[in-house]
Amino acid sequence: MNAHVAFHVGNAVARRFGKTDEQARFVIGQDTRISGEMLAHALVSGICSAGARAEMLGVLPTPGIAYLARSSGAQGGIVVSASHNPYQDNGIKLFSAEGGKLSDETETMIEKEVLDGLRVPPEEWRGEREPGSVLRIDDADQRYAAFLESCVQGSSASFSGLKIVLDCAHGAAYTIAPRVFAQLGMEVEALHVEPDGRNINAACGSEHPQRLAQRVVEAKAVLGLAFDGDGDRLIAVDETGAVLSGDQILAVCAEHLHGRGGLPNNLVVSTEDSNTGLGEALQKMGLRHVKTDVGDRHVAQAMREQGAVLGGENSGHLIFARHHATGDGILSGLKLLEAVIEAGRPLSELKRVMRVFPDDRKNVKVRQKPPIRTLPEVSAAIAEVEKDLDGHGKVLVRYSGTEPVCRVKVEALTLESAREGCRRIAAAIERALGSS
Repeated sequence: MNAHVAFHVGNAVARRFGKTDEQARFVIGQDTRISGEMLAHALVSGICSAGARAEMLGVLPTPGIAYLARSSGAQGGIVVSASHNPYQDNGIKLFSAEGGKLSDETETMIEKEVLDGLRVPPEEWRGEREPGSVLRIDDADQRYAAFLESCVQGSSASFSGLKIVLDCAHGAAYTIAPRVFAQLGMEVEALHVEPDGRNINAACGSEHPQRLAQRVVEAKAVLGLAFDGDGDRLIAVDETGAVLSGDQILAVCAEHLHGRGGLPNNLVVSTEDSNTGLGEALQKMGLRHVKTDVGDRHVAQAMREQGAVLGGENSGHLIFARHHATGDGILSGLKLLEAVIEAGRPLSELKRVMRVFPDDRKNVKVRQKPPIRTLPEVSAAIAEVEKDLDGHGKVLVRYSGTEPVCRVKVEALTLESAREGCRRIAAAIERALGSS
């Protein structure tokens, strides 16, 4: 991502969603990457060139920007972030006026318009309307914090005096997350809250919870919560220092909500990448389990279509649809704490609701990406591994959407079996499509 592309993204978004009699408004924010401010200003320039108004929110978690888009009546929200990736990467996330991610079809149309704009030489480009205006919003964090606190108001849970540890990944949640939990009465120790533009996600946050686990045990905290760079993911640590995946958090929250009649249609949504143990746990609870393609966008869409209020990914994107249309790490942490408090049991006990199947994963570099079913040797290897699993685990093989890579994941009753199955399938892919 560079400023030239960001300008055209802003212009394309404003033209597509700003065709009204009144001046369209878009909220823009970013995480703590050194390139974030530059790209945000480029977006603003593109928006204004299309005659729309840009409202700059500054550094704010992605779900906070989505919330402000919805609550302020804006035509959409734009986030400059590369999520859990290293600081050198950056990108753009788009949200609708309702605070949800755009459909694949809509994003494809915007991408086409961006590409069309990039083909026009700079000296020939002209704005189509009178330039729009720019407004910097100074209270965005306060408004988002108030929203988060409202999501647990009326709960029977008392957060007062609880000791927790947060890992903010030197990212967008570095000020607001500690503030929200502290304002609810908790004793908060916050790690990795000194962003310098280059240390976002560096050996910390949801991708690297080891330091958090250590501090939870040392501090004798109730639990720990780790966010990613833009604050839309959550990974948890129980009081013993054990790390919980997104699937495990989803299972704990599902049991909690189900016990209180809070799951309409007795339904939870996850992805094909979810651990086998999640489906097993939901079945034992008497709940329906709907799986979607990988990606929180697909989870959110299925939830809307099926009338579900809870869904998520193993990566830690969790959606509590009664409150928000997209994944929110801080909100997920509050809901997990609510489950622990109202159950009156530690997280190490609550997580037993789900048995975790060990898994192994491999990324195989490939020359091309033909359908897997058209590769006889690979199909045969997958079938053999699935036969060996005998229903106790699963195989997932898919191409990366952004890299020349085929991703292989095998779950089994034992880690040894998962590794062996993964090795066999990866070897078959390497022989069929290997790039080296």
